[in-house]
Amino acid sequence: MEPDALTALAADAYVYGVPLVRRLSEVQACLQEGCGSLAPAPFNDFAHADGPATPGTHVPYAPADLVDALAQLDLSGGPVRLHVPDTAGAYYVLQFVDAWSNAFAYLGSRATGTAEGDWLVVPPGWAGTVPDGVSGVIDAPTSVVSVVGRLACDGPEDMPRVRALQQELTLTHLGDRAHRTGLPATESGVPGELRFFEELRVWMADFPPSAADRAYQDRFQPLGLLEEGISPYVSAAPRLVRALGRGLALGRLRVEEAARRPAPGGPEGAWQMIPHLRDYNVDHLGVGTLRPPEWRIADREASYLVRAVAARRERGLPHGYEAVYAETSRDSRGRPLTGAHRYVLRLAPPPPVRAFWSLTAYDSPGGHLVANEAARYAIGKRTPGLAHGADGSLTLHLSAERPEDPQEAANWLPVPAGAFRPVLRLHLPGQAVLDGEYVVPAVERLEARPASRVTGAS
Repeated sequence: MEPDALTALAADAYVYGVPLVRRLSEVQACLQEGCGSLAPAPFNDFAHADGPATPGTHVPYAPADLVDALAQLDLSGGPVRLHVPDTAGAYYVLQFVDAWSNAFAYLGSRATGTAEGDWLVVPPGWAGTVPDGVSGVIDAPTSVVSVVGRLACDGPEDMPRVRALQQELTLTHLGDRAHRTGLPATESGVPGELRFFEELRVWMADFPPSAADRAYQDRFQPLGLLEEGISPYVSAAPRLVRALGRGLALGRLRVEEAARRPAPGGPEGAWQMIPHLRDYNVDHLGVGTLRPPEWRIADREASYLVRAVAARRERGLPHGYEAVYAETSRDSRGRPLTGAHRYVLRLAPPPPVRAFWSLTAYDSPGGHLVANEAARYAIGKRTPGLAHGADGSLTLHLSAERPEDPQEAANWLPVPAGAFRPVLRLHLPGQAVLDGEYVVPAVERLEARPASRVTGAS
């Protein structure tokens, strides 16, 4: 194969394989070091956050009204039994993500309800007997799976309820063989510049994708990605090393450009949302997923680039029918948002959702919460005491300082003193959101109040 063709093939391999390498690298980090604010936990055990995000939670764009739970499952030794508690109607979701970054199943308020239940998570090709008392079976596409959990929380006073749910959210290994304690090891003698392709080679063999994807990845034979045994990258020919290095750079550039691509059209200050970022999964749609064509990308090869972009932006994003996140950094006239000014967001009506919506302000570009006098970091449908208009509309006030008017103060979301980025989370969005019929209004900047005129006797 000509050098240019080999380089182009390596770029395709990067786009195709980076979701696998990123996902499993994160799994490995979670096992050994922890993930964000979550402590490390072994396979088949949950790690739980101490509470919703606060200014001390140095995790970019962490939600301020949800408590994270995370488990890495290894099914190489057999099934795992998952017990979910009764949340008494409170919102929660458990999202199942395979080694290739496909969200392939959901449990929770939308998908299965909030009653107590047991679920059996089984490895590919499993044909055993389902134990008594099991609500259903979750067929995992790969033997390693991440369970990303989110439990609604109404603040510190609600944490005793959430902690009780955390204790009841349990995993039990039922397999007749011991499960792994780590991921398959790569060859130690591979040069650093080829490490990505070595990880892709090993993990692609251990966690095979769907049959259609396997047919596509057969193209990568000239790159050594399908070779078994001793790594071909330990002493690769200079020609191959050059092609892999150039292809890696080209593949990264392709993904970065796609991630930066602006949404088409829209007025100044329009909110950006991507409800279909998870639609690249077209093969493994299990419990709690939706299968209509609008939730699947028809062009398989095009889906690989979308999947790579999603892996790059990874924040545990679910399918759009579970939650949609919208964000902006500019006001209605296109000016950057900053705490030096006061703003309003007029929601008439508030977003249509079947669960709840909330608005959180983060510093920019860091994406962190900033301490404020009210210790309020999110405002939304579940916030008590909001002042609605007679027509049901809601005007939120975004400013660094508390408004003087009591009604404005009730609807106040404190923002950082400097540049900030608000994120609007819509949990179980209505069809009007998904269809684009409901448009989140742009944030409006208020003119500075004129200075008080001082009068008195001369």
